[in-house]
Amino acid sequence: MTPIERFQYYRDRIQSLNPQLNAFVSLRFEEAEADAEASQQRHDNGRALSPIDGWCIGVKANIAVKGMPHHAGIAAYKDVIAPEDAVAVARLRAAGAVILGIVNMHEGALGATTDNEAFGRTQNPWKHGYTPGGSSGGSGSAVSATLCDVALGSDTMGSVRIPSAYCGVQGHKPTTHLVPDDGVIALSYTLDHVGPHARSVDELAAVLAVLSDQAVVTQKVDLSDLRIGIWDGAGDVALDGDVEAGFANVVAKLKSAGASLESVTPPEYLYGKSRRAGLLISECEAAEVHAEKLAENPDGFSPLFRKLMAWGVARPAQELKDAYAHVKAVRDAAKAVFERFDFVIAPTAPQNAFSFDADVPANQADFTAWADFAALPASAVYTGVSENGLPLSCQVMGPEGADARTLSAASALERLFGQPPAPSI
Repeated sequence: MTPIERFQYYRDRIQSLNPQLNAFVSLRFEEAEADAEASQQRHDNGRALSPIDGWCIGVKANIAVKGMPHHAGIAAYKDVIAPEDAVAVARLRAAGAVILGIVNMHEGALGATTDNEAFGRTQNPWKHGYTPGGSSGGSGSAVSATLCDVALGSDTMGSVRIPSAYCGVQGHKPTTHLVPDDGVIALSYTLDHVGPHARSVDELAAVLAVLSDQAVVTQKVDLSDLRIGIWDGAGDVALDGDVEAGFANVVAKLKSAGASLESVTPPEYLYGKSRRAGLLISECEAAEVHAEKLAENPDGFSPLFRKLMAWGVARPAQELKDAYAHVKAVRDAAKAVFERFDFVIAPTAPQNAFSFDADVPANQADFTAWADFAALPASAVYTGVSENGLPLSCQVMGPEGADARTLSAASALERLFGQPPAPSI
């Protein structure tokens, strides 16, 4: 499609489908159309700014877009208008991307369902009444439903990759600090990462090159040349039956492709302890980030979000110190894993998407938080559809700084399973 056709296509789909999905919560169609026209002129003159010139982008509500609401899904910030773009958004604009609007998220990025008290519930395009995951649920839902080419999310303990898994798209958490987080309302300034969702790994790589201002070139990977650590939780993580069967299929296909496989468990990473450490850091740092607004407008935060932040702040100082020490120990120990393996492959989440009426699983981030703690690049890759009709996913994790190599391995998996299909909405 030409840039104008691309914009018109997504505009029409948003107008048709977003009322039932609630993926986008603020739109800028008039400005986006002008941006698409400018992109069209550049293409017509043979002067496209980048490979993504004219691509249409959704941006998570905690990432600043100049002139648009910047609220991180928190009612207390609903009237805040971003005075400037976040660095990630500025880089996308400089590359010619067309920003369509702001997508929904779990309040404050502290949660994984995107059932937002102030801005509404975002639906999973694969099944109404089911969560798209979180906290970047609007991003995953928008890309899955083909409302945009790419959506930006943020990942603290899995918040790009879990929605990617639940919504059947590809997602990438970059190496720590590869993508600047200036202009992002933080959940945890220690653990946050800005990362993209897309329908193909090539699209992830193209956008990551812009976001990181570095060359991100994927190459064809021969799986038979790889040493892969297989991380399935070894019984310590309760996998749903569909996820267990889906991951067994991933392992079988890797084995058939000739990859060298060996079981691995990340050293120092202790599911319940690690989960609690990450949450405590997030709760305490979020309370610090929102201290002024909490004092000014406490009712602008949901009772649950207030309770979580208050609980974290009330913990003994030594407990928080121990949590930071645990995260550092996990990061330091991860280096040894990649002396033995080229990559580690695991389920993205222990379950696939679940009903909003179901209890929220405590272990959603047990396979994703390791990469956040250890500063690793990690890509969520679609691996088919379960017997209950919901998408399956695994994640590829590589050594710190090896984002292009990790995306190359993700691309090899994509060739095995195919690109994600569009769900029937």
